[in-house]
Amino acid sequence: MAYDEGLAQILRDHLTALQGVEEKKMFGGICFMFNGNMLCGVHKGGGMFRVGKDNHAEALKIEGVSPMAFTGRPMGGMVDVAPHLMADDERRGQVMRLALDFVGNLPAK
Repeated sequence: MAYDEGLAQILRDHLTALQGVEEKKMFGGICFMFNGNMLCGVHKGGGMFRVGKDNHAEALKIEGVSPMAFTGRPMGGMVDVAPHLMADDERRGQVMRLALDFVGNLPAK
């Protein structure tokens, strides 16, 4: 298994009441899609959230959040989340709100 199933369950539990969420395997982990758009997920080293470019700087202010750089180059609008932050309901919630703010305004696919 290339990702931590416990972290995936934390996201499942966080998103359980939200309609329009589905899981997809990608990038060697699990992504959670909201109305067909990537919202967040887990990978071998923790989690990732799609916060959008307008929310990117605000997300990086949260301890445990860093730029997403799977290929060695930063991916605009995506942030990487350390495993310890994923287990912190308050800080994970802050990042999730930024991601939902961005992804929730995208057209459904």
